[in-house]
Formats: sequence, C-alpha cells, structure tokens
Amino acid sequence: MTTALLFLLFVILFLLNVPIAISLAVSAIIILAATSDFSLYMIIQRMFASLLSPTLMAIPAFVFAGVLMSRGGIAKYLVNFLRAWLGHLPGGLAVVTILACAVFAAISGSSPATAAAIGAIMLPAMVDNGYPKRYAMGLVAVGGTLGILIPPSVTMVIFGVVAEESIGKLFMGGLLPGAILTLALISSAVIYSIRGGFGRGEKSSWPERWKSTIKALPGGFLPIFILGSIYTGIVTPTEAAVLSVFYTIAVSVFIYKELHLKDIRGVLKESINISSMIFMIIAAAMIFSFFLTTNQIPMAVGNWISENHLNKYLFFLATNIMFFVMGTFLEAVSITLITLPILLPMIHHLGIDLIQFAVVMTVNMELAMITPPVGLNLFVVSAMAKDRLENVVRGVLPFILIMVVMLIFFVLWEDVSLYIPRVLMK
Repeated sequence: MTTALLFLLFVILFLLNVPIAISLAVSAIIILAATSDFSLYMIIQRMFASLLSPTLMAIPAFVFAGVLMSRGGIAKYLVNFLRAWLGHLPGGLAVVTILACAVFAAISGSSPATAAAIGAIMLPAMVDNGYPKRYAMGLVAVGGTLGILIPPSVTMVIFGVVAEESIGKLFMGGLLPGAILTLALISSAVIYSIRGGFGRGEKSSWPERWKSTIKALPGGFLPIFILGSIYTGIVTPTEAAVLSVFYTIAVSVFIYKELHLKDIRGVLKESINISSMIFMIIAAAMIFSFFLTTNQIPMAVGNWISENHLNKYLFFLATNIMFFVMGTFLEAVSITLITLPILLPMIHHLGIDLIQFAVVMTVNMELAMITPPVGLNLFVVSAMAKDRLENVVRGVLPFILIMVVMLIFFVLWEDVSLYIPRVLMK
C-alpha cells in the first residue's frame, strides 16, 4: 500500500510539472516521514553518498566533450567528410545523417546532444535536396537516439554503477547492437529514397573528398582513441572520458581553431546544466531506492516471479512494456535509477546476462527518446526545425517500428550483445 502511495505521489508531482529530481526526492521523503523513523541528516548523507562513485566522473567529462565537439568544429567536419563521399548516392544525405549521428554518439554519449549537433547541419540540407521535412525531422530524432547505445554511453555508465557491472564490458556489449541498428536505419533510408526518387546531393570532386577527409581525421580519431584506450586496458572509462576532453580542446583550439575564449562560458554553462540535471536525478533516486529496499520490494517481486514460474522471455516482455510506458513521460536516467534496483534480483534469478539486459534496456530508452509526450529528442528537433511537435511525432512513427523489431531481435539472440565482450575479455 505504501509503495503504491509512493508511486502515486511521484506521478502527481510529475504531472504538476515539478522537475523529475524534485518529484523523486519529495515523494520518497513524505512517505518515509509518514511510515518510518528517519532523519533528514540520514537522507542528505545518502544523497551525497550516491554521488561519491569515481565512475560517475565519466558523465560530466563525456558531456563536456560532446558540447565541445558541437561548438569546436569536430561535428561539422565529420559531416562534411561523410557528405563528400556519400552525399551523391541514392538516399546519400539520409545515410550521412545516420552515420554522423553514430560517430557523434560514439563521443558525446548523449542523445539530445547528438540530435542537436547533427540536426543543425543536416536538417536544412535534407529539406533543400527534396526530402519531406517530416521525414527529415523523424530521421534526425531517431538518429540521435544512437547516442545512448553506441559507446561511450552515459546510460551505460549509470547502469554499470547501479548493477556493479564492468562499464568496459557494457560499452563492448553496445558496439555490435549499435552497428546493427545503424545499418537497419541506413537500409530503410536508402529504400525510402529510391522509392521516392529523391535524396541525391551534389557529387564532390576527388580533391574535395581528400580535403574533407584530411580535415576530418583529427576529430574522427577521437572515438578510436576513447574506445581503443579502454578496450586495451590502458585507461579506465573514467580516465578515457577526461582524456577525451583534453583531446577535444586541443583539436578544437589548435587544429580547427574554431573554439575561442568567448565560447568557453557557453560551453561550460551547457555542460554544467546537463551534468547537474543527471546528478540531481541520481541523488534523488537514491532516496526512492532506499525506501524500496527498506520495504523489501525487490525481494517481494523476485519471490513473486519465482512462485509464478515466470521465464526470461515473459520477463523481457513485461519489462519492455514497462520501459516503453515509462519512457513516454520519463527520460533514460530516471527510468534506469528507479527500476534497475528492483529488477536486479529477478535478472540474477532468471539467469539473464547483465550485458544483454543493459543493451535491451538501453534500446528501450532509445524508444523513450522519441515517444511522446516527453521524448527529449522530439522537443530538440521540433525547436531546431521550428515546426510543430506533432509533425515530428508523425515523422518518427515508421522508425519506432524498426526499433521495436530490432529490440525483439536483441532479446531473442543474446550473442549479439555478448559476442564482442566474450572475444575481447578472454
């Protein structure tokens, strides 16, 4: 009964437009005050303790690197490189948009940041080359979701901290699913463009192609630098995140020369806003999880599954539906922090590999980014394109079907998520 009241109070506060972090903290504190003996000192202590994990330092570093990329020219030159080589092919600009999102995602780890950085460049180009605006907006929104699956991923970092799983393994687990999802989106874009008879950009000359390639090399090396250093064991994911910031600054200031002293204030402000939002949610979710753990909710749910002989596929079905529904009004960080502590005992009981579950959960979070009413990427693209939100939603609908098919594929075939970690961790 008290658990139901907790969730009801949280939903009421959320619907009243109270920020998610405040809704989580206030609802948990009210229920704790009404049902148990506790002190505010203990709550504050637990909130700060939840932020003491060194691994969490990777989050602001990756966020900072992503903002620097979009402001310092790296994103622009990567897009120019892809356009020079692929823009003249059928559906070339759509393919460039998806690939640019995938590459940018491999550095920023953020879906809204990916959608904003690539959409600002590619949306006008796609519309000018005959793509329906609704389709172009939908493609940018769904391409941005690759930011939380292709490593490094902020969502994977949080999953690793909560589940106490190796973040390096989680990053490796997202590589192959991320590549497969990217290819699925590219295939759909090419078929759509061929059927519609549009989408070809101007063909670049060979000198232009080589010039764009040389220009993009310093920025394009960053994903290899980050992931290679992690997978070879030279640095930890947190250390790689910090190194990526220094590398991005060096490239933006000394090679591209597009990041100036006057830009630093804006870069810091945007990075701090995003990171603060994430850390506030983490701290507030700790109180929420504390109540659930104190009342043995995870154990009760685990016992229920055991008594009803629920198999892992029914469990995946139930959790996927739950994540999809929650994703319509919450974002990825909140969903991970609220649900994962409850689900972990069941995951272990059913023998589901944490890496596979992380991938499936992350794809669900990708769907959350493009499902109304609170799909963050929908709002980013709507504001960027200066178009109505419902038009972005209509543009996204066909891609939701593709992602659902991919989600089923990742559930049924666990080796997609586990193959690379097994090979590299031998």
